[in-house]
Amino acid sequence: MAVQEARQGPEPGAHDGGCACGDCPHGAREGHRRAVAAFLVKRDEFAAGQGLPAAVAHSASASRQWVSEELTQSAERVAERGRAEGESWLSRVWQRTACTVGAAVVALLLVQSLTAIGAGWTAARTAGLLAALLVGGALTAASWLHRARGGALAPVIGEDNRLSTSRVVAAAWVLFVAYAVLVLVGRLAAASGPAERDALISGLDLARGAGAVTVLAVVCAIAVLVRRVVGLRVLGQRLQKVRAHRPRAADLLTDDAGRGTFADIQYVVISVVALAFAAVRLARRPDQLPDLPWGLAVVVLVSAATYLAGKYAEGGRPVILSVVRSREAGDLDGPIRTGDDIEIRGAGFVPPGAQSADRLSRMVVRIGAVHVHVPLVPVAGGFSNPTDAVLTVPVPAEVEPGRAEVQVITAAGVETNRYAIDVTD
Repeated sequence: MAVQEARQGPEPGAHDGGCACGDCPHGAREGHRRAVAAFLVKRDEFAAGQGLPAAVAHSASASRQWVSEELTQSAERVAERGRAEGESWLSRVWQRTACTVGAAVVALLLVQSLTAIGAGWTAARTAGLLAALLVGGALTAASWLHRARGGALAPVIGEDNRLSTSRVVAAAWVLFVAYAVLVLVGRLAAASGPAERDALISGLDLARGAGAVTVLAVVCAIAVLVRRVVGLRVLGQRLQKVRAHRPRAADLLTDDAGRGTFADIQYVVISVVALAFAAVRLARRPDQLPDLPWGLAVVVLVSAATYLAGKYAEGGRPVILSVVRSREAGDLDGPIRTGDDIEIRGAGFVPPGAQSADRLSRMVVRIGAVHVHVPLVPVAGGFSNPTDAVLTVPVPAEVEPGRAEVQVITAAGVETNRYAIDVTD
């Protein structure tokens, strides 16, 4: 009752992040920024013991519940603004794609013009420029058609709304091979004699581009296999996935929590190096597919295998190791009773990417037949409860005395093992 009486606050503005233009003072981006700033101020005030109403200040449990509910409501507003900002960002990707494609074509034209000084303009340069225009035009058109789903990024965004490293690498190789074939098509269309045409057709022989074709096949297969592996592990509750508000370039090199991962970094770096080598080979020999040396091709294959092994190894099911009665200084030792706090120790309670308050507030502990929401306990710069290895919840009065099983349900919806405790009167 005291918590409900004390929880009074102003309603958010009608335009506080509601629109999606992203440029006006009340746009999605500005609304998200303001919501985050307001939440951080509120969290730090509560962590310092400020802002508590007198109606709940006399009770530690009531204060904790009130603070947790206030932070949860504020975090939900932040999440809502974040989703709106993410949708607005995705709707503008096609414009950025068009600008990026235009800049790339202009850069290619400048490089070709500079390298043509003294050597002269050739049919291969014209074919390369036309191929770049065709690929860029196709990307821009596809981006506009799918502008509501992220434009050109739509095929490489995973189900968790993050950029997929395997799909980006595969898409890069597909675009490069398509560009190389279009260069040969342009050369073939401009060829004047049958001997030149035969030479260009022979440039597509498998013996010429076996390394590049093998790498293309492997990286595409890795992209399909990784999607299957991740999907099965999520359904089998062996991997926890939390949806992001929007994709970011850092997703290519980091895990869901934003930490750099060796498997992803080495896969991207090796692929970029191999693509750079293949691009130089194509520039030097535009009359055939780039003959990627088998040594470099094997390096890319080893990198892809390492990335796939990393996907198999990541994750794990959350587990409860022990449950003890939470004791503060001065308390007497005793059994677990209704109304006491219990400390659940284990691992994997907070999934990667679920460190935000709106995700943490979705954690639930099942004690017998009663579902208890894990309270948020703020400290300067974060939260002391819940954490990935320890969380504290009260034992509600609705829990019947006797043997009861404790189970944690994470923000990703994954359930831990059941741990039995004895509850006394």
